Amino acid sequence: MGGRRSLRPSPYLVFGTLFWVLMTAAAWRVPVCCDFGQHAAVVERLKADLLDPAHPMAAAPGDGSAYYSPYAVLQGLIAKVTGLAGWQVVKLSGAVNLLVLLTGIGRFVKALTPSRWAPLLALACMVLLWGTKMAWWSGYLGLMSMTGHLPFPSTFAIGLAFWAWALTARLARDGGPLLAYAGLGALCGLILLIHPISSVAAMIGVVAFVLGWGLRAAPERSRRPALGWALAALTAALVILTWPYYSVFALLGDSSVDGIHRQLYDAMPERFWLAFLGLPALVARWRRDRRDPLVLMFVLGAATIAYGWVSGHYTYGRIMGLTLIPLQFALAVELAGPRPWTWGRRVLATLCGAGLALSFLSVQAGAVVPRALDPVGFDQPPRWPSYDWAARHIAPGEVVLTDSYRATRSLPGYGPNLVAPAWPDASMAETERARRSQAVRRYLSAGSTPAERAAVVRRFGVRWLLLTPQQRAPREAVVVAWGPHTGEVLARVG
Repeated sequence: MGGRRSLRPSPYLVFGTLFWVLMTAAAWRVPVCCDFGQHAAVVERLKADLLDPAHPMAAAPGDGSAYYSPYAVLQGLIAKVTGLAGWQVVKLSGAVNLLVLLTGIGRFVKALTPSRWAPLLALACMVLLWGTKMAWWSGYLGLMSMTGHLPFPSTFAIGLAFWAWALTARLARDGGPLLAYAGLGALCGLILLIHPISSVAAMIGVVAFVLGWGLRAAPERSRRPALGWALAALTAALVILTWPYYSVFALLGDSSVDGIHRQLYDAMPERFWLAFLGLPALVARWRRDRRDPLVLMFVLGAATIAYGWVSGHYTYGRIMGLTLIPLQFALAVELAGPRPWTWGRRVLATLCGAGLALSFLSVQAGAVVPRALDPVGFDQPPRWPSYDWAARHIAPGEVVLTDSYRATRSLPGYGPNLVAPAWPDASMAETERARRSQAVRRYLSAGSTPAERAAVVRRFGVRWLLLTPQQRAPREAVVVAWGPHTGEVLARVG
């Protein structure tokens, strides 16, 4: 009988597999939008030159771009070997990223509790207990946000973070061979290279388990864990320092993207309040253990977010989604605890069930309910128009001049370059990006002269214009195609 029980799949394996199938399909149906074009453009540049890729979105050198991570280089290698387009590789990456994330969650929750149901409850709380206002951002693990961001490097990095937390918890509690500590260090270094801002939350989790459990090592083995943690730190540093594409130290003090992230601090109560249903469970853990790792994770994460607000480095707000993990997982572990339930746990379970239902019906349902089958009009993921109609006329690497919001973010994912990149990047000084943006405005100005426009074309090697319906094509341009949904115009110049 014991053998038969061991072969029975866990609830998390069964329902986690169903979740993987459902969310992979849901993410596949979401049109290319938002930051997707940026990540697809990175793959296209690596596909063109794996060892010395150009700037992700402009005809300029790409030296020092943090987008050229180990994860992206592997994607570029796959694209080169298979011949797949960048956007296809990124789309297919969603299934792999979700698999890494789900297995990481399973390992992490097992480090917290032996309960068979806790991983499944943790997954439900993680994707649903957010708020009643949509929180749509890379690195946010709400059901709706995941549909658009599963294919992104941040999801893969977060999945690795769960694996790193699980490994740290095991080493902190039980110790292990030095090779395991070295593996943890390599994993942490890899997370930092793949997605630096997610690595902040990942390192907070690692530190929380070291402080919470690791410092309680028995005196007779205290020297070996200290050596192990030092080896982990050294291995992480070696991984970071030997990566040839960019230096993470060049990102320190870089405030170029802080302004973009200011909006993360808006409407925080509405976006996150349901996650605080887990606060009583977190407080209960603190009462039982003043150095509980989940409590330390939450406190350190909240302090980092507060620092981002006070200092003006709003990019630290990107860890808000992962700072909810201690609340969500503490609630799941508490509800999956041994019976009989106390009255407090019954109340908590009732509130959790109500919160899950409220979040699903108010914000998250549109993630998995197709628009064609939607009976009530749930919010849906963004539906941006495709730019394949323009890309089929533009050869990879040719330069397009446009100030269309969606085109500047999507078109480079098909292979073309822009005059002015939409996003800051360490491989291009912000002064140069500003100069290019000014050149685009000067060209598209109604008062520009043919000589001024010709100077811009020569300076940046412009081959194409992509104009909004409100913009008139100059006399020297030849209209080639029209956008079937937006009315935008593709014209050839030069």
